[in-house]
Amino acid sequence: MEWKRGQVVRSLAGHDKGSFLAVLEYAPPWAVVCDGKHRPLERPKRKKLFHLAPTATVLPEEALKTNRQIRSALRPFADAAAK
Repeated sequence: MEWKRGQVVRSLAGHDKGSFLAVLEYAPPWAVVCDGKHRPLERPKRKKLFHLAPTATVLPEEALKTNRQIRSALRPFADAAAK
């Protein structure tokens, strides 16, 4: 699967295991991700690609402007994972 800015991914390893994140940058073998809450835009996390599971969803560029917009865009994924 091709990696893109705005893609929703699930963390497979680390303290954030199981949480959903948005890709801000992609430069193999790393991706810079954030979730708007624990990892805000001001201090994103750099994770190796094999620690991330991509989804088919790509967030629009407008949804990546503020932490609040990122949180609201990722909320449906967290709700679905909790069920």
